[in-house]
Amino acid sequence: MPGELTLLLRAASDGDEPALNRLVALLYVDLRRLARRVHGGHGQTLDTTSLVHECYLRFLDRGSIQVNDRSHFFALAARVMRQLLCDYARERLADKRGGGATHFDLRDDDAVERREASEWLAVNQALESLAENRPRQAQVVECRYFAGLTEQETAEALSLSLRSVQRDWQAARSWLADRLQS
Repeated sequence: MPGELTLLLRAASDGDEPALNRLVALLYVDLRRLARRVHGGHGQTLDTTSLVHECYLRFLDRGSIQVNDRSHFFALAARVMRQLLCDYARERLADKRGGGATHFDLRDDDAVERREASEWLAVNQALESLAENRPRQAQVVECRYFAGLTEQETAEALSLSLRSVQRDWQAARSWLADRLQS
């Protein structure tokens, strides 16, 4: 007989909002840990709690989410959190370029915030570029780096062999390092 988490995942996948609420409540601590990992501890971007709540709101906006299991749920949550942080970084850079129309002297923390936002967007752009040619490798990066899944959990979430995940992870890390250094 399936456990409570599996039943909630299935119900949430079918658009059952109360099931999604219960699912998020059950996994809240894990989602905060994931948000801290995706967030990278940067104090200049969305804080961890805001990131979890924004992720939850995105899930609600989508209506139903197609999730197979716990690992798949966290892989999806990591992708949503990464998108949220990139959206926030774009907004911050637009504000710093005059989007808010109020001008003032830049402080050191403004420069740090702009640099962090630029770095997030560079990583995101590199990952999107990787996804164009090697989508499976990009998915492995999202699971391993952003969701913090183990190699075995990543294999299960993506329905791959453990060895395929290991090869994709190694190749993607090398490709991304080359891309980000240039």
